[in-house]
Amino acid sequence: MCTVCGCGAGERMIGRAAGGARRSVAPTTGWKPATVPAANDHDHDHAHPHAPASDHAGHLDFGNGPAHAHAPGLSQGEMVRIEQDILGKNDRYADANRRWLASRGIFALNLVSSPGSGKTTLLCKTIEILSSRVQVAVIEGDQQTEFDAERIRATGAPALQINTGKGCHLDAAMVGQALQRLAPVDDSLLLIENVGNLVCPSAFDLGEAHKVVILSVTEGEDKPLKYPDMFAAADVMLLNKTDLLPYLRFDADKAVEFALRVNPRLKVFRVSATTGEGFADWLGWIEAGLAAAAGARTVCQEEAAVVTGD
Repeated sequence: MCTVCGCGAGERMIGRAAGGARRSVAPTTGWKPATVPAANDHDHDHAHPHAPASDHAGHLDFGNGPAHAHAPGLSQGEMVRIEQDILGKNDRYADANRRWLASRGIFALNLVSSPGSGKTTLLCKTIEILSSRVQVAVIEGDQQTEFDAERIRATGAPALQINTGKGCHLDAAMVGQALQRLAPVDDSLLLIENVGNLVCPSAFDLGEAHKVVILSVTEGEDKPLKYPDMFAAADVMLLNKTDLLPYLRFDADKAVEFALRVNPRLKVFRVSATTGEGFADWLGWIEAGLAAAAGARTVCQEEAAVVTGD
């Protein structure tokens, strides 16, 4: 798990929204891997402290223990403390992002999925349909390249690329810096396309209103059971590429059943960015969120006016 493996400790690049130079960003945590012991430190027999649970010869479970993870050289307690420290810092940044967004009536969505689920194509289709109704801005997360941000800009929407280097997810500090540079307008929609990964982004709050997990029909219907943390953390699941169902052995009903088994409150939309199937419901849900964000901003302004006597 990335909160103990150090994947987020490398250099990140915050890109441009429409022009200007890219720049590197210092990591938000100084954690480094534990020193690897010399070979002669283990030349005697002893029980391995991190031996995984096993119920039969064909199964090793390294997800047991309080940390639900394994890292060589670290005990479960040490991993838990590291994770609490990293996530605690991240949550403070996320709270600041959430207040900043709420004060401006910006409805922010964090889109998460495995690589190849069709996130960027779905975003482009969403922007094309909504652009006449609301301002949309996008934060793009990838380990390298600016390809996806360029695709978003081609729709006319401003987009800022974050390259995470070896990092496998966006964190709230990155998004906070991106917000300052992207400067989305009040009462707008902010779409955050996270790094393609169904594991680590589940643990990192970015300050968004909702996590939206995308599962494509070109993947296995058992993904929600294999990667339950992501589906448990999400509020919405988009079952994407439904136009391909006639050509695939994919049980859409079973995929939805598995997702709801993990998270009974999950709202599910079956969509195709190619044909537009299901987009009316998906966009209707977004518009309801935009209205709620704008209403909450108005309430905050009225309450502030009462306090100040304006």
